[in-house]
Amino acid sequence: MPDYSFEQQAIYNGHKIICGIDEAGRGPWAGPVTAAAVVLDLALLTPELLGRLDDSKKINVVKRLAIFEEIIPKITYGVGQASVEEIDDINILQATFLAMRRAVEALPIAVDYALVDGNKLPGLKCPAKAIVKGDGRSLSIATASIIAKVSRDIVMGELAQQFPGYGWEHNAGYGTREHQAALSTLGVTSAHRKSYAPIRKIWGQ
Repeated sequence: MPDYSFEQQAIYNGHKIICGIDEAGRGPWAGPVTAAAVVLDLALLTPELLGRLDDSKKINVVKRLAIFEEIIPKITYGVGQASVEEIDDINILQATFLAMRRAVEALPIAVDYALVDGNKLPGLKCPAKAIVKGDGRSLSIATASIIAKVSRDIVMGELAQQFPGYGWEHNAGYGTREHQAALSTLGVTSAHRKSYAPIRKIWGQ
C-alpha cells in the first residue's frame, strides 16, 4: 500500500511543496493520454480515505469514482492531456511527458519537487524523482493515478457519444474485442491513434 515516506524524505531534504504525478492512457488505441499532478495536505484527509488510496488499476470503477468525488475538494491538483495528433506526431512516451508537464503547469501553486511514476522523468522545471511502480508506493502518486484515470474516462465517455459503437464508455479506447469488431465495421475515426500498429494496419487498407 502507498504511504507518505517519499514525500517525507523530500520534506526532510528541504522541499516544501511536493506533487505526485501519474498518467492514464498510454496503451489505448484511441483518445488522449492524460496526466495528473497532485499536492496532498494530510491534515485535510481522514485516515479512512488515505487507506483507500492506491494504484487506480487496483480499484474498481465504482470505488475509484467515489474516491475521486470525495478527494477532489480536499487536494490541490492539475490535469494535463496530449492529443491523439500529438501522440502520433511525437510518440506516446514524449506525449506522456508533455501531458505530465501540462499537469504541473495546471497546478494553481508552484511546486518545488515532484515524485513521478515510472523510471524516466518528463523534463520538469523543478527537481524530481522517478519511482518505479510509484502509484502503489507514494500516496501523492496514487492519488494522481486516480485523478488521471477518472479524468480520462470522462473524456472517453464524451468521445463515445461522438463516435458510438466502439464501446469507449467502458473500454476507454483499449483494443478490446468490441473495439476491434467496431473497427472492422465502422472504420478508423479521428480519435484513433494512427501511429499504433493495429490502427495503422486498418488505416492503410
